Amino acid sequence: MVEHRGFTALGGDCELFRIDLGGGTLAEGEAWVRQMHDRFTRFSESSELSQFNASAGDWVEVSAEMDALLRESLRAFDVSDGLVHAATLPALLAAGYTRDFSLGSTPTAMPPPPPRPLPELLSVRDGKARLAAGAAIDLGGIAKGWMADRLAERLGDNCLVNLCGDLFARGSGETGEGWPVGFGDRSVLLKDMAAATSGVTKRMWGPGLHHLIDPRTSRPAQTDLHEVSVLAATATDAEIYAKVALLKGSADAAKWLEGRAMGWSFV
Repeated sequence: MVEHRGFTALGGDCELFRIDLGGGTLAEGEAWVRQMHDRFTRFSESSELSQFNASAGDWVEVSAEMDALLRESLRAFDVSDGLVHAATLPALLAAGYTRDFSLGSTPTAMPPPPPRPLPELLSVRDGKARLAAGAAIDLGGIAKGWMADRLAERLGDNCLVNLCGDLFARGSGETGEGWPVGFGDRSVLLKDMAAATSGVTKRMWGPGLHHLIDPRTSRPAQTDLHEVSVLAATATDAEIYAKVALLKGSADAAKWLEGRAMGWSFV
């Protein structure tokens, strides 16, 4: 029998599925997602992320989860050749995305200069981290992918965690063939595999204004792709690969994904 729990969090729809017993209940899984959201949202001044940004210039103690996410951000920068850059928050704010998307955009401002490479701005060591003075980060999609990976480990050997499109399918599903997942214009069966979708239309508030910042320009990306879905070994990697492909556009995305992703779909 398949257990199912759906809820709204992280700015979208989330779903948890499980067959057989695992660690904790699905309700506890939802509570953990909400706890992580409260810790890593940039829309609350009291969140751990906001407090970390406010302490830029100083070494501060961070939680184990923040430590892990900061390290993932550094890895994402390296894997993506600098295109997945956590320190584009000032550019996102200048583009008008200063508050929860449901509240609408705010006036735009001149974009800041492109950020320096992330390893020059962010340092992490043994439960402590330092952000360079004047820098600010947004963990965004990296956090969703990371959370999907971690929660799937906790829920059991046969489960599906879908956090606003960043998902991890663990085990063989109800039929033994895999978990059915919508992927682009078709459905696929996933076993011990992840998927993520990145797009520019869901959070768009004006001509050329959307949430995907190109760190090379500090402006919303100009790309001929509206949406990219990617299959990968982890939801974190799928999120990274999808964002890179979207930024590269249709001319270069497939070539970059070859040898990295397990499959992809472009719109």
